[in-house]
Amino acid sequence: MGRENQTWMCEFILLGLSSAWETQVFLFVLFLAMYLVTVLGNFLILLLIRLDSRLNTSMYFFLDVLSFVDICYTNSTVPQMLVHFLSFRKSIPFHSCVLQLCVSLAMGSMEFFLLGAMAYDRYVAVCHPLHYTLIMHGGLCLGLAAGCLVAGFSNSLMETIITFQLPLCHNVINHFACETLAVLRLACVDVSFNKAMVAISGFLVILLPCSLVLFSYAHIVATILRIPSAQGRRKAFGTCASHLTVVCICFGATIFTYMRPVGDSSMEQEKMIALFYAVMTPMLNPLIYSLRNNDVRSVLQRVLQKFSEKG
Repeated sequence: MGRENQTWMCEFILLGLSSAWETQVFLFVLFLAMYLVTVLGNFLILLLIRLDSRLNTSMYFFLDVLSFVDICYTNSTVPQMLVHFLSFRKSIPFHSCVLQLCVSLAMGSMEFFLLGAMAYDRYVAVCHPLHYTLIMHGGLCLGLAAGCLVAGFSNSLMETIITFQLPLCHNVINHFACETLAVLRLACVDVSFNKAMVAISGFLVILLPCSLVLFSYAHIVATILRIPSAQGRRKAFGTCASHLTVVCICFGATIFTYMRPVGDSSMEQEKMIALFYAVMTPMLNPLIYSLRNNDVRSVLQRVLQKFSEKG
């Protein structure tokens, strides 16, 4: 019996999004297309920043890191989800589940801290334009990115360790991936401490960067309103529009997901919200920055023109 229990706990079964075969085939095609758009779009951002020296500024340094984080985050969950859509038995080894939770939490946490750092970059650019290059030098940018990485993995390791130290009653996870709240539902013991730690983690990872964003944009708005010409105000706001759009999407969806009582929604609603953040946000980021950012658009047009001339 002990050996059977040990084998049973070596893997988890993910229930996924649907048990109907026709629905799973449709979801496979849909999410495969979204996955390809996400990876190719973020790789395109990485490539464009390296192809044009005019994008070698702190703003695009953080965008470069954000695109890399989005690629890592997407690849931590979506490929496995795609495989499970076409699989009869949707299992994941115990160590792979631990790794998936750790990496996805780290990349998700790092993205929020990066958005906070990018908000500070926009604050310096709009409120202190004459000192922008002096303040946002390469050393500071690298330090902020490294700080985001350390903070993201510190939060992830803490949450992963306390989650998988719990005794589990069964191995069936009602989710499409290994997610903290879904794994906590498998526990045989009281998980009040773990839920409290998730709440504290949510405060540190979501509300602190969000507070920095609000502080930065409060000063940005005040500065923009003091600009006498309408053209100057539009130009100043245009430098922040892409970042502000991404901030609203990321913080809005995640705050709605995690900063509320667990019993307020069904598991299906939680899966849909988590799916939006796991799939939609990394796909939308490069689209927003390419469609709403004049510098990225102009570089893309020049690259396409060069390829057409060579062809």
